[in-house]
Amino acid sequence: MSASLNATVATAQDPACAQPLAVLGRDVTVPLVTGGEVTYAALDYAASAPALQRVWDDVAAYAPYYGSVHRGAGYLSQLSTDLFEQSRATVAEFLDCRPGDQVVFTRSTTDSLNLLAAVLPAGCQVFVFETEHHASLLPWTNAQVTYLDAPRTQAEAVAVLERALAGRDPYGPALVCVTGASNVTGELWPVKELAAAAHAHGARIVLDAAQLAPHHPVSVRDLDVDWVAFSGHKLYAPFGSGVLAGRADWLQQADPYLAGGGASRTVSRREDGGVDVEWHTTAARHEAGSPNVIGVYSIASACRALTEAGFENLVAREQRLVERVREGLADVPAVRVLSLFGDDAPRVGVISFVVDGWNSSHFAAALSAEYGIGVRDGLFCAHPLVRTLLGSEPQAQGECGAPEAAPGERSLNAIRVSFGAGTPDEHVDRFVGAVRELVADGAKWQYRTEEGRCVPLRGTPTPSS
Repeated sequence: MSASLNATVATAQDPACAQPLAVLGRDVTVPLVTGGEVTYAALDYAASAPALQRVWDDVAAYAPYYGSVHRGAGYLSQLSTDLFEQSRATVAEFLDCRPGDQVVFTRSTTDSLNLLAAVLPAGCQVFVFETEHHASLLPWTNAQVTYLDAPRTQAEAVAVLERALAGRDPYGPALVCVTGASNVTGELWPVKELAAAAHAHGARIVLDAAQLAPHHPVSVRDLDVDWVAFSGHKLYAPFGSGVLAGRADWLQQADPYLAGGGASRTVSRREDGGVDVEWHTTAARHEAGSPNVIGVYSIASACRALTEAGFENLVAREQRLVERVREGLADVPAVRVLSLFGDDAPRVGVISFVVDGWNSSHFAAALSAEYGIGVRDGLFCAHPLVRTLLGSEPQAQGECGAPEAAPGERSLNAIRVSFGAGTPDEHVDRFVGAVRELVADGAKWQYRTEEGRCVPLRGTPTPSS
């Protein structure tokens, strides 16, 4: 793990003193198939985190003053433009960007990495581990891509990358794309060491911080990454915006990601009837169209809220919850937690597992319907990684089948529980208790597969209930 991330964990204060941050929906109740209602335990933060109450309040306070950005002379337009650009500065500070770095606002991490893929210089080779989320694995369709096998230690990850970069042919421009924290196992990757390896071999590196930024401080300067990408909806700001931040040169030298108003500085007709365009050289070059100022402002609000809350305390509290869940699952012999780097690897609040004798879709459906606990099942948009972790073990079908496999492949899936700054202790305790009870006693209800999802049968408890 990078020294800066180690330091964050080591210097944190007593997590018992920290309280969860207020999030929207924290008091929502949901019905149970067995009768009654219960407060919903949202434990799917890795997919989308709930909005911080602070973010919601900030957005609601601004909404009456909404106006067009960079386009109007009126007061609301001027206010909105200032807010938009102030948000850019806030995000740059949150990421500890270098002088000259650009912060480009996008729709999501996926959009950010597709933008970077669109601006790669000619002949650029891309190196990516098979362990990546599809957002990092798939955008590089116009480049020569080397997919690296899943490493089993952090040191192996660095060594594998160094060998691949040293042996590339031709020895030209190259980009490494790596996650900061796995969306499947939650394990932290040695980002600083991978960045050093990339730079030593004349390559650049982009950090997919979608699962890292909500859980740890991210310093572009300290990690020495060339770019970082993340999504607002995982950073407690689910209003449709994302970020690509980092070096400006490749962004300035490429054609705009989208052509249109906002990206263009001047447009004029030529004598031959054509059109000449002068594109912006600022971040606006890749922000064509009317900006999502509410989405951008919500990200800035989340950045301020997390910073003011103190990442050291947030990290310490989350680590206490991680250990609570891991220890609880370890007490259930039928449960196997998935890991690349081993039990001692540092990780964020993302844990995936399988249960002997259960199909994961069935297990997740029972957690929801009978306990009011929301988790995720499936392959988590990281199919190669999950298949690597599960490939030698066919799952029992149970009452509900896993999502359909490709022809000739076994149907494999897992369960993922994920949490963060807004998660109450009671939610993780209820989750651990529900896992124990389901494994010991089975589901209280009958389930079936409907349109690819495992759902409870209406009014049909199991015969023993």
